[in-house]
Parts: sequence; structure tokens; C-alpha cells
Amino acid sequence: MKRNIGNTLALYPTPAVVVGAVVNGKASWTLVAHIGIVAHDRLLVSLHSSHYINSGIKESRQLSVNIVTEEWLPKADYCGIVSGRKTDKSGLFDCVMSEEGTPLVGESPLTMACRVEDVYVCNGFENFICSIVHTYADESVLDASGKLDYNRLKPVLFEFPTYQYLRTGSVIAHCTDAGKMYEKNQR
Repeated sequence: MKRNIGNTLALYPTPAVVVGAVVNGKASWTLVAHIGIVAHDRLLVSLHSSHYINSGIKESRQLSVNIVTEEWLPKADYCGIVSGRKTDKSGLFDCVMSEEGTPLVGESPLTMACRVEDVYVCNGFENFICSIVHTYADESVLDASGKLDYNRLKPVLFEFPTYQYLRTGSVIAHCTDAGKMYEKNQR
């Protein structure tokens, strides 16, 4: 028997990411756990409306999504506990600018430069619906055919209910293989 635990958001863990944008002429960064996929070329970044970085995102209609790995987790975590209103975070990371002028975290092996298409406000959060303009990947996280290899990337995952960072695990199956095996066994 399952127990009703209320309206708990139970879709975690999600990749930990640092979002970057220009605010008042400087790169600014914040750690984000509320991120999701909207379509094959769209994503959603959800930030409480009180975040300093939101004004820059709304002004420029641009942001970057930088996948956090263990190597730079301490700096990523730090940028999530200090406010850009009180602390200048522009020099925290090796900042690289995209062709469109979006700040990217140089330490991140996988970064997406995004254009904000829409903003949906809900319960005090500004939800930025973004199209991906460019994806930048270090050679070290690509396989021989040039595709992303998440076993090489090893993104840090964030689990919201306990506020813990997790490592990615091992591969259990290729998509569709488990279903095909199930189907075969049903005959």
C-alpha cells in the first residue's frame, strides 16, 4: 500500500546548473536546481523573483546554463548562497562570452547559451522558457562520434527534499531495450 505524502514535488534529482547573465554590465551567476525540459530544443529555468540575476535576464533576454561537475562544485555552491545584490560574483568563474554576449562558465565542460522566449510567473517564481542557441562541449565529454557522453561528463545532481548533491550512477539499460525484452517475454 502506498502512503499519501501530500503534494510533494518528487521529480528530483535534477542536474545542478549555474545560470549566467549580464546584470548592470557585469557577468552574474546563480546556482539553480529548478530546471527542466520543455521540448527537444527548449528548456525552463525557474528562479524566485527576488533573485538579482532576473533583471539582467529579462533585459537581455539571454542566459547560459552551465552543467556543474564535481571539480567546480564548491564554487557553484558558493554562488548559490550569496546574493548578487551584496556580492560581486562577476570574477567567480573564468567567464567566456558566447557570440551573442552571454556569459558562460569556463570551468563547465557543457554549457548552453539560451535566448529567453517567454516568462511565465507562478507562485513568486519567474519561469524563463528558453530556446537553445548554442551548446558548447569540451572534447573530453564527447564520444568518438562527437555526441555527448554523460558517463564522461559526470554531472552533479541535486536532490531537493534533502538538499544533497549526488553523483550519477551506472548505466542500467539502453532506452527501448528493456521494453523490447519485456515485450518478448510477454509472448
